[in-house]
Amino acid sequence: MVYFYGFIGVFMGLWMFFYPTIIWEISESWKSNDGSEPSDLYICSIRLGGIMCILAGLGGIIAFILLIE
Repeated sequence: MVYFYGFIGVFMGLWMFFYPTIIWEISESWKSNDGSEPSDLYICSIRLGGIMCILAGLGGIIAFILLIE
């Protein structure tokens, strides 16, 4: 099961890194008065979170592989 969660983490991290505006449209656009586009700081923080998710997912996959052997 950790293997599956690792792949989900990597997938979500890649999605956050390459498509931060989609995350903004889903979660934050309704909170904005103009709702035109996310700020540069928001994009940077979502991309940083994506990198963290990728690393956590890869860590889970590697830990699972090492526990099997």
